[in-house]
Amino acid sequence: MATALDLLVEYSNRYGSDPGMVLAGGGNTSMKTDQTLYVKGSGTSLATITGDGFVVMSRRKLGEIWRRKYSEKQAVREAAVLEDMMAARLPGEEAKRPSVETLLHDLFPQKYVLHVHPSRVNALTCSADADGADAVKKLFPEAVWVEECEPGYILASKCREKLAEYRQENDRDANVVFLQNHGIFFAAKTVAGLDEIVADVMNRLDANIKIRPDFTEAETDRTIAAKIAPVLRMLYDPEGGASVVFSADKTSMQFAESAESFEILKQPLSPDHIVYCKAEPLFLEDFTPEGIAAAFRELTERRGFMPKIVAAKGIGIFALGKTMKEAKTADAVWHDAMAITVMAENFGGVRHMAPAMVDFIVNWEVESYRAKVSLAAGGGKKLAGKIAVVTGSAQGFGEGIARFLASEGAAVVIADMNFEGAKKTAESIATDCGTGTLAVSANVSDEDSVRTMIEDTVLTFGGLDIFVNNAGIVRAGSLEEMTKKNLELVTAVNYTAYFLCAKYASAVMKLQRSAAPDYMTDIIEINSKSGLAGSNKNFAYAGSKFGGIGLTQSFALELAPYGIKVNAVCPGNFLDGPLWSDPEKGLFVQYLNAGKVPGAKTVDDVRKFYEAKVPLGRGCRIEDVAKAVAYIIDQKYETGQAVPVTGGQEMLK
Repeated sequence: MATALDLLVEYSNRYGSDPGMVLAGGGNTSMKTDQTLYVKGSGTSLATITGDGFVVMSRRKLGEIWRRKYSEKQAVREAAVLEDMMAARLPGEEAKRPSVETLLHDLFPQKYVLHVHPSRVNALTCSADADGADAVKKLFPEAVWVEECEPGYILASKCREKLAEYRQENDRDANVVFLQNHGIFFAAKTVAGLDEIVADVMNRLDANIKIRPDFTEAETDRTIAAKIAPVLRMLYDPEGGASVVFSADKTSMQFAESAESFEILKQPLSPDHIVYCKAEPLFLEDFTPEGIAAAFRELTERRGFMPKIVAAKGIGIFALGKTMKEAKTADAVWHDAMAITVMAENFGGVRHMAPAMVDFIVNWEVESYRAKVSLAAGGGKKLAGKIAVVTGSAQGFGEGIARFLASEGAAVVIADMNFEGAKKTAESIATDCGTGTLAVSANVSDEDSVRTMIEDTVLTFGGLDIFVNNAGIVRAGSLEEMTKKNLELVTAVNYTAYFLCAKYASAVMKLQRSAAPDYMTDIIEINSKSGLAGSNKNFAYAGSKFGGIGLTQSFALELAPYGIKVNAVCPGNFLDGPLWSDPEKGLFVQYLNAGKVPGAKTVDDVRKFYEAKVPLGRGCRIEDVAKAVAYIIDQKYETGQAVPVTGGQEMLK
């Protein structure tokens, strides 16, 4: 039989997983007995909270808070109340921090309480009609209405007063409380009763909301958007640890049409919008790096904080964060603000928070703590926050390199012509490493495909720090056997594609450098030992790889002023990978059929021949290449180099 705590966890997870009810892991729940209150811990997510995530409080000690007299000075008062609230935790609960609304939860005599901020509710609480509580009284005559006031002790005091008045006037306890520009409280004796009350309120709201936002995708200029995001990313964090999320839906585009249409969004609607999106967004009309930087810095200097939401005129919305989670949360909360603004038209138009309330939330330590805890990133990995593209990474060396980069904390783009394979690899890496991944269908020999690959990367993650040019192809054969078609195919994939990828990758890296003059990035070509020494009856491949070394050295010279290091890794034979061992198209089969190994009668003969060429007696492995890639990224004083990873078969000269 389920315990009361089990029921608390169940309905917390259920409502917390509903995006129509809970945003950014926000909201809080509680369950009480005569002596104790189990309340959601600050910074935890309702969708995933377990029994251990609730803080067990003494109701007697919470009740004593109302018998104490506190300073009229806000900072002193709130610090003292917080100290007393912390002292109400039961022994063993000291490591947990109770929800900021703990006092409100304790006010309700009902066993179960749910506090959330649905956009449909806040379309009403943040409306002009609600300014006089008219719409609330009309739609919900049985509910309690609490006008906007300072959160914390003042809000709890106001709710205590209103709940007492309601009880006296109606001879029963209220089970619904609307908080102006904030959200709603539901309370009931049972979970089933709670669900019934929630459904009734939401159904009545839905019946009265005719005007709604449209968040379906809209047309925009992706190329311009992809030039804005990298600059914003580096302005937000010159060390390159930030992420940027871009959106261009129909409602966003309506607001971003002009400075005038965006003006209604310049003031915040609720504490959550301030906590996760800051108190003022930025509107851009000049998309040059200099123009973006000037506007960004003006707002930062004027307000004392960097913008987390940036609207580009006619282009869309950018959400910024120190991590991808933080940027995605800002994006979701900003879309909530737009939804409320649109739906408030059903109730006489939108009402913003009072300026004094905005200033209070901006400086309120409790809300700052909540945001920091809920958005905290896991940590300490070398490449945390970095963004990498690896071409030809659905399998083989490319997959191994992508996995290594992800294991070190980087967000990775799996780019491959085999899109289904890329999707499976991206999903697997995301599961195994817990980092952001993106699968892209890419033909690296096609310029439009390369451009799209880079734009997809930038508009998903915000920029580009590491580009690994791994995609390659082999067509072995003698002069007599090689066709012009095969020679051109090898050249297109191994040589021309490197030029295309470097062209578009470096353009993003240059934009980042314009905003952060000391920032360094990497372009890494996965070359081959065949780029260091000729290869008998494999001239098409060797020639393309020799050319790749030439491109690497030339790109390095050109891009050095922009802090872009360009290097090559030259692996030995990856004998265990599909390039060599595929039973139909692998190099063992190709070389056997081409007679490249004198006297070889079987594939095994060909393998032994190549193993014997390596002083260390084995083929190259993925981890060998990954370590070379790690060195290239980590060092800051090498560019234009071709690093052999051949077991001594080919050495630096």
